[in-house]
Amino acid sequence: MGLHEWPLVLFTVFAQTAVGSFIVMSLIILMTDINVDVKTRVTRNMFFVWVIMGLGFMASTAHLGSPLRAFNALNQVGTSWLSNEILTGMLFFSFGGLFWLLEVLNKGNAAIRKGLHIVAVLIGVIFMYAMVNVYLIDTVPTWNTAYTGLMFVLTMFICGVMLAQILVTATQYKNNQYQRLSKIIVGIAVVAIVIVNTSQISSLAGIQTSAVAAVDLIPNIGTIQAYRIVLLVSGVLVWLFANKQGSLKLPTAIGGLMLVMISELISRNLFYGLHMTVGM
Repeated sequence: MGLHEWPLVLFTVFAQTAVGSFIVMSLIILMTDINVDVKTRVTRNMFFVWVIMGLGFMASTAHLGSPLRAFNALNQVGTSWLSNEILTGMLFFSFGGLFWLLEVLNKGNAAIRKGLHIVAVLIGVIFMYAMVNVYLIDTVPTWNTAYTGLMFVLTMFICGVMLAQILVTATQYKNNQYQRLSKIIVGIAVVAIVIVNTSQISSLAGIQTSAVAAVDLIPNIGTIQAYRIVLLVSGVLVWLFANKQGSLKLPTAIGGLMLVMISELISRNLFYGLHMTVGM
């Protein structure tokens, strides 16, 4: 397992959850007809998105050893995906946080606030794209596959949609179509995760070097993934139960989300545990 990479495990899962939930909540604010009071409550609840994003950044500094090293990592913006990831992550936090603060305080021009909002959404997408590309390394065959991007995107979808649904429903926002669509997306994500993980485990048999075979990196990966899937499905079922008939049992819904996030953290640990190199 990749337990020694726990700062990156927390950073990637938390950042993907934050970006996913921010995009969902932004689409509701920007593209649906909601009254001013509900819009204000939805925006205020974005506070928890920024808390999760902030925790992710705090965890990432543990990997760097010192927060100041993040600025050194910006030296190769445009040529290094790591530098691009750090820059776009900081920009996402800055533009999104500034939009949120101005909106909550009702300061500044409404058009400027909307512009900041849209820019933050776009930067969030670019941030996720950069994050995926950080791990598509030619010399790490276990990472340099389509499974990396799929796993990262699926984390963003399932955790982001679940968190957004909790934060939005807690504001008394009533929209049956939104509730139904959220449940469909989460259901599809669960099926996709099972398929992707099963396929990835099968693909490991074809990856090896003269020194090590990918299947030997985590010999019990199939068992761990099976337990992880049970945790994932259990969390989604708890979350669905908490949202029956349009009402929200908040503690239960949060408990379901926590189970799913723990499942994703386990999966990300496995991802880092599969690190191997070939060539120079």
